[in-house]
Amino acid sequence: MITKCLFPAAGYGTRFLPATKAMPKEMLPVMTKPLIQYGVEEAVEAGIDVMAVITGRGKRAIEDHFDISYELEHQIKGTSKEHLLDEIRELIGKCTFTYTRQIEMKGLGDAIHKGRVLIGSEPFAVVLADDLCHNPDGDGVLKQMAKVYEKYRCSIVAVQEVPMEETSKYGVIAGKTIDDDLFMVDTMIEKPDPAEAPSNLAIIGRYILTPDIFELIERTEPGKGGEIQITDALMAQAKKGMVMAYKFKGRRFDCGSIDGFVEATNYFYTLGQTAP
Repeated sequence: MITKCLFPAAGYGTRFLPATKAMPKEMLPVMTKPLIQYGVEEAVEAGIDVMAVITGRGKRAIEDHFDISYELEHQIKGTSKEHLLDEIRELIGKCTFTYTRQIEMKGLGDAIHKGRVLIGSEPFAVVLADDLCHNPDGDGVLKQMAKVYEKYRCSIVAVQEVPMEETSKYGVIAGKTIDDDLFMVDTMIEKPDPAEAPSNLAIIGRYILTPDIFELIERTEPGKGGEIQITDALMAQAKKGMVMAYKFKGRRFDCGSIDGFVEATNYFYTLGQTAP
């Protein structure tokens, strides 16, 4: 059903300076894999095989990562280290990677709109690579969301409960409860103060969007922070039709922050140590 996934990856990663001065934040490694590779693997698990990446200046390392390095392949061929490339080789063989640039940083809504040339007129997923998600007990977040899309055929945002004092960091939704983990959105606010937040259900970096979102983004005026917010476009879509919010199963690590990045590293290290 969903065959394309968009990865907005043009941001500067300023919270990780100076490490991100010359290296994309999406290439920061958790254990031995960069953040964006975890996101691509999650998309592949959901049946997606076209990865559309929105890049910017200084992001060439992302393209190089999802390409064959003939010199490296030659150097380690037949050695004990050759198997270390098995996972990335498999992704390169399974997927098509396409790229375009966001010239100016005008917000997530603008970044998604830049992907229109890569996506076309079909529903698509969006992954923000610095939100690293893992579900040890079943399907990944995108696969869970794809199943919801199959039933409702509308845009879907992934949400999780956060402390009320943290609502100013997220887009926040409220709406009609469909079941324990699914809501029909009727309110969506970008980074509200805790006193103004309609709930503590915060949007994280996983979306499934229907293609009419591109037209809605075009009509969306700059909002919070002077940027074009995808939250505002989705609110217009919710008023016009239907947007669902899905409370996913699994864990999410905010790897755009140092605390979340360290937490994710410790988690995956422990996971590796306890694996059979």
